Amino acid sequence: MPEDRITIEEWRLLSIFQEFTGAVAYRCIEDVENNKLYFLVNPADIGKAIGKRGINVKMLSKMFGKQVEIVPYRPDMTLEEFLSKLLMGARIISIKSIEKNKEKRLIVKVEEADKGKAIGRGGRNIERARKILKTLYGIDKVIIS
Repeated sequence: MPEDRITIEEWRLLSIFQEFTGAVAYRCIEDVENNKLYFLVNPADIGKAIGKRGINVKMLSKMFGKQVEIVPYRPDMTLEEFLSKLLMGARIISIKSIEKNKEKRLIVKVEEADKGKAIGRGGRNIERARKILKTLYGIDKVIIS
């Protein structure tokens, strides 16, 4: 079951983010284990959200005491389009959704040359994708193949 309910704390963070940056953010997802906040922002507002030389991200990270990451998102994006953004532009060949032992899994086949980009240093990109997709779509595991 997706955790797609915005908490009061997320509303508060979204409000501060939008007032500070002037960018339209659809969601704020907190990753407690990694001390991060992901703001899902309209792609047209990415520049506003980040600020010149990343100043908004730096200031918000300091203000919230957590690392802030901006993720391009529109409610009308296809899953493939959204995944491509989450996996840093990796070229996706196919996406397969399976359910195994009551666990929703997404198997993402990417171009061989893009596997490293999709996974990210230390699994950073795949972890971000897992956390966001769990919250929005109830997907428990993301597997790159």
